[in-house]
Formats: sequence, C-alpha cells, structure tokens
Amino acid sequence: MTDKKRTASLDWEDVRYFVALVRHGTLSATARALRVNHATVSRRLASLESVFGQPLFERRPEGFVLNEAGRAVLDETIVMEEAASAAFRRLEAGTATAGLVRITVVRSLADGFIAERLGQLLRAHPQLDIELIADSRNLSLARREADLALRLGRPAKGELLTRRVATLEYGFYASHAYAARVAAGETPIFIGFDVDSESVPEAAWVKRRFSGRRFALRSNSQTAQAAAAASGYGVALLPDWLAHSRQDLVALDMGEAPPPRELWLIMRPDIARIPRVRLVADHLIDMFERSTRNQMP
Repeated sequence: MTDKKRTASLDWEDVRYFVALVRHGTLSATARALRVNHATVSRRLASLESVFGQPLFERRPEGFVLNEAGRAVLDETIVMEEAASAAFRRLEAGTATAGLVRITVVRSLADGFIAERLGQLLRAHPQLDIELIADSRNLSLARREADLALRLGRPAKGELLTRRVATLEYGFYASHAYAARVAAGETPIFIGFDVDSESVPEAAWVKRRFSGRRFALRSNSQTAQAAAAASGYGVALLPDWLAHSRQDLVALDMGEAPPPRELWLIMRPDIARIPRVRLVADHLIDMFERSTRNQMP
C-alpha cells in the first residue's frame, strides 16, 4: 500500500531533475544544463527524496554521488524520462523549426569550422537556437545529452541514423618563415598533443613516427597547435581544413602523413523526424559537401 502511495505521488519534474543531477554531478552544472538556479535543483531533489523516504545521493565535496538507494531507482527513472521524452518528441515532430538543437562535436571542428558557418541558418530561422558542445566525450544521444553528433571514425552498428559527411586529411604545417628555415636545412622542432591525448590516432602516429624529436609546445587543442605553428614555434600536424582556413600557414613535406579519418553525422531515428533537428542536420551535410567541393574550406 505504501509503495503504491509513493508511486502515485511521484512528480515527473522531480524525476527529470534527479536524472540530470546523476549526469552532471553537481547542483551548479545541473542548473546550467536545465537553465534554472541551483536552489530549484536542490528543491526538486529534496521533493523526490521525500517521496522515497531516504537520501538518494552521498553529498561529497566534489559533487553528488548515487548511494545504494539512488542506484536502485536510477534505471527506472531513466525509463520514465525516456518515455516522457519520446512523447515530447512526437509532439515536436509536427511543430515549426523553432527551439533548441544540441550538437556535440570535437573542439577543433567546433572552433575552427562549424561555428562560423551557422550564421546563414540562424538568420533564416530566427526562432532556432543551437548549442554547440565542443567536447572529446561521447555525449549520449540515447539520453538526449545531444540531438546530433559529429564523430571521427565509423560508428558501431546500432539503432542510429549515420551518414559520412567528410573525409579529413592531415599534413604538416608551419609559418612561412619557419618553413623557409626548414627548407634551408634547419632541423624542425614540433608542436603536438599533450600526454593525455595519446588515445587520439594522430597523436599516437606522431609519437611513433617522430619518437625522440623535440616538441616545443603541446596542447590537446588543434586550434591552439595551429596558432602556435603560425607564430613560428615549430611544425604541427594539422587537419588540412584547419590549416587551409589560415593565411599564415604553409605545408611542409615531412615524407608521410597519417591516414585520413572519416567524419560521421549521427542521430536517433525519432529525433530525425523533428523539423528543427532535420533542418540543422541537412545544413551540416550541405556545409561539408560544399566545403569538400571547395577543397575544405
């Protein structure tokens, strides 16, 4: 009887805030994601914990961590959230191209390519909002952490819509003055990834190919690497599209370059039926097709 009473008193909004807090870990991060203040998140959590009659998290200095009771209810609350989200998406499928679309993409593409090519789309659709999430983490499409994903490498098979939108090639680049010094016989100094980026295929390739060489600057940002190369710090391995977008870099022949990588656009089938998501997806596809025809960019 008690369980039925508690189930009946569950508030969907409390559940939604609970799942968001699990994902983001802190009141402030959850508040930013949901666009509310942290007191609202705290109040919703207190309401849910009151329904269950016990705490669902351990409060730690670094944030909120699920306790045993929280872990016990997490799977069921995610199912509830997914069911509600699916209902909202069915309603949204018939609406106009207004609202928010969240895109997750590697930082170098977000900073050096995509952001500056969204202006025409936003001007044509003034009620459309875009959130560009430049992050190396694979945010979950299933849990609606993002609506669209642009990822390097062919995605694993699954119930997702996928499309290859570009093939990214790489080369070595330096400032005009530094390239002239290398051409005159100076031993090149390199610019590369930091030690925490060894899982990046290009970083691992450079480490194997140029083991023992000096690296004057390391960064996990290829945009920063390009800026350092343009400033004359050394030679950087960069995506061709990023280097070609600058007038202050020139290509160097270092004998070989790593293999190209494929860029894939990924979305869920139900999300693809929402007009604003389909609009943004089509714009991204067209953006890369035009860039490919123009030798990117």
